[in-house]
Amino acid sequence: MTDGLRIVSLAPSATATISAMGAADALVGVTTHCEADRPIVGGWLNPDYDRVADLDPDLVCTCDALQAEIRDELRGRGYRVHHAEPATLDDVLSSFADLGRAIGRPDAGERLAAGARERLDRVGERVAGRPRPTVYCEEWSDPPMAAGNWVPDAAVAAGGSYPFVEPGARSREVSAAEVEAEAPDYVVLHVCGRGDRVDPSVVAERDWNVDAEIHVLDNALLNQPSPNLIQGIEALADALHGGIPTER
Repeated sequence: MTDGLRIVSLAPSATATISAMGAADALVGVTTHCEADRPIVGGWLNPDYDRVADLDPDLVCTCDALQAEIRDELRGRGYRVHHAEPATLDDVLSSFADLGRAIGRPDAGERLAAGARERLDRVGERVAGRPRPTVYCEEWSDPPMAAGNWVPDAAVAAGGSYPFVEPGARSREVSAAEVEAEAPDYVVLHVCGRGDRVDPSVVAERDWNVDAEIHVLDNALLNQPSPNLIQGIEALADALHGGIPTER
């Protein structure tokens, strides 16, 4: 159990996943990017190590290759660190159970993963047999970058086709010609760090020769390898196939 366990989460995805497992009471510190009312220990890529030390955690959570140096620094300072680097949608689901074990709640982690798979199965049933529109998902706009990692899997799970990045590969910069060649039916903007505060006119201002419906999603719903991603897939399926209810 997490009774008495003190966790500092340096990854918004870990914070969201721990909270979804009902273990938010164990969080004693989070980053400025996390959605939790806990002491702030800095940003995702620039934590305050002295502040972490003040909080005396039993476990520190990090995520993604971009935090690998932070993980190593923390371990060098003697902390127990749980580090995750999911690359695909399956990896994300597996990471729920892994984190559950790390915080002493293996059953909660397994239930969270199983529940996520059930929700994805329901989305799959709803989009089965429908045409698969081409969707371009953009996680950064200056320069435009097509989302990678688990987002290609997410787009397919939502009933779309995603020809811009292979599942599990990192996000990459794309040219207007590349996007135009695939003639996307939908453009989805989920820009890192912007929440849902993105002006869809940014696409029209580029003079891209695409005839696509533009949607803005909160970046946490697609960029974050947490249970929020499942909600993002449900929302994306609704955007691509209209009338499909999403679970909140």
